[in-house]
Amino acid sequence: MHPYNLHAVRFWCAVMFAAVMVYLAGLHAYWALGGKWGSFATVPTVGGERTFHPGPLATWVVAILLAIGAVIVCGQAGVFAIGSWSPLFRLGAWCLCGVFLLRAIGNFKTVGLFKSVRGTPFAYWDTRLYSPLCVFLAVLAGVIASGRD
Repeated sequence: MHPYNLHAVRFWCAVMFAAVMVYLAGLHAYWALGGKWGSFATVPTVGGERTFHPGPLATWVVAILLAIGAVIVCGQAGVFAIGSWSPLFRLGAWCLCGVFLLRAIGNFKTVGLFKSVRGTPFAYWDTRLYSPLCVFLAVLAGVIASGRD
């Protein structure tokens, strides 16, 4: 494949990755500010009880980390100049790949493709959206991280 085509592939992978991350960052900011839309199935439950109760601070931290993830992949893909920071952006992109892959695999109980707790709203959405999205994001981050210019 021509080097310019690889650059274009990495660029469009970064655009897709960043779009999802920015959307999710905004959604987490909305929740941190007290919004309720979509929050009914965001935390795993066991026996009808949430397994944890994220507060506004934790939700803001997730929003910020998601936004940072968007910046990392865009920098690694060459959307903007990163200069001597290149090794850190590459490492960051590989870390994002790993984090999303691990999230997709899950904890084998309440989260991920191999969870044992089923039949809850979270499990439904985790199987159909959250975990597949994490696989998709892991692949995009891997493509971006592995790029060579």
